[in-house]
Amino acid sequence: MNQNELLMQSNETNISDSYLTPRQIVAELDKYVIGQDAAKKAVAIALRNRWRRQRVQDKIKEEINPNNIIMIGPTGVGKTEIARRLAKLAGAPFVKVEATKFTEIGYVGRDVESMVRDLVERSVAMVREEKTKEKLNEAQILAENRILDILIPPITRGPSFDTATDSEIEENHRTREHFREMLRRGTLDERHIEIDVVVDQVPSMQILGPIGLDEMGMNLQDLFGSMMPKKSKKRRLKIAEAKKVLQKEEAEKLIDMDAVVREALQKAENNGIIFIDEIDKIASRGSGGHGPEVSREGVQRDLLPIVEGCTVNTRYGQVHTQHILFIASGAFHVSKPSDLVPELQGRFPIRVELKSLTEEDFVKILTVPENALIKQYKALAAAENIELTFDDSAIQEIASIAARVNEQITNIGARRLHTIMTTLLEDILFNAPDNISDRNIVIDAEMVRKNLNNIVDNSDLSRYIL
Repeated sequence: MNQNELLMQSNETNISDSYLTPRQIVAELDKYVIGQDAAKKAVAIALRNRWRRQRVQDKIKEEINPNNIIMIGPTGVGKTEIARRLAKLAGAPFVKVEATKFTEIGYVGRDVESMVRDLVERSVAMVREEKTKEKLNEAQILAENRILDILIPPITRGPSFDTATDSEIEENHRTREHFREMLRRGTLDERHIEIDVVVDQVPSMQILGPIGLDEMGMNLQDLFGSMMPKKSKKRRLKIAEAKKVLQKEEAEKLIDMDAVVREALQKAENNGIIFIDEIDKIASRGSGGHGPEVSREGVQRDLLPIVEGCTVNTRYGQVHTQHILFIASGAFHVSKPSDLVPELQGRFPIRVELKSLTEEDFVKILTVPENALIKQYKALAAAENIELTFDDSAIQEIASIAARVNEQITNIGARRLHTIMTTLLEDILFNAPDNISDRNIVIDAEMVRKNLNNIVDNSDLSRYIL
């Protein structure tokens, strides 16, 4: 087996979730998002294409750009959840931004380039966390040594006039190792010690003013941080807490931050995902030639070079945005994708429409996903030693009410289930700590109707409560 085959085998054994096939990606998304098969299929292909591009050896690799996606659909149908879960599957840096937070250059608001800087910050944090985990065992030993130096100072042979004997040094070593075992068993966890902890002398800075000064604020903070020496202060902590503090300090010392930054920049450029929500809010709907419409179109034109591919300066260095995957979403109630400037439309070639959720979908959302609402509320009740049971009739009634309220008032999708469940279980959760006798509570359709029908039937109450 040659070197390349060995390397390939090594990569396959350490394969990450980003190498899942499109079918497997959809299966993973199905665990958290109900329905929306078209959107899942589109993002699964986009994610797999990233893996395919990494395996291209020719120069054409640099010419293969991601197919950015626009997800169209009402609020609460799973647009953000799909993008967030996709990033988690890929182990990729992910940021969600709202298009309405940005304004055209020259107006008060955030610079559109800040989304890329946020992505890089997230990427650096991810890589630093990964490297810290790799160094935990080594850092644990170093942290233990610092604690042992306080509890049992080491005896070493010094100058010729040192009176320490070999037996004393050996006894000191055995005692330290005995205390090390006690540290690892947790026997000393409640004992207090005084440790030196490094403190940050540079206050957090935020510069208010024209666009772009947020980056200047970060650079000034870096500058002053490098000029001012690190200081430490004494803290008296339990050994259990001291171990965590010192282990974190030692792990950070072991990390090569230059290598972290290099890897993070590469990860942001090639694997980063930026989710732009409410892109429909910056679509131009009129032709007045001034005012809000001009500002909306200005934001679109500022977004265009970033989505097309440009170089953005960050505190860690330059980042090329050509291979970042952009996923945009919007309800497009009063506008449509064709209202975006043509150049920006062209940079989002994949469009998928997410459907409104039905009563049947609500039943599945309540029960099927790994983070299903009913599972969440059961876990909350279990914290009070209360077993909460929902029978099928109750689940069907909750789903029916959610569908009805969405239809009559405003369609907010699955988020309606949160308000309904909170209202339904309000008294149970309030009384749970004092409820000594009734530890098994069954929710049935009759209880659901009793607690919610008055609110549902009264349109004014529904509007304000549900």
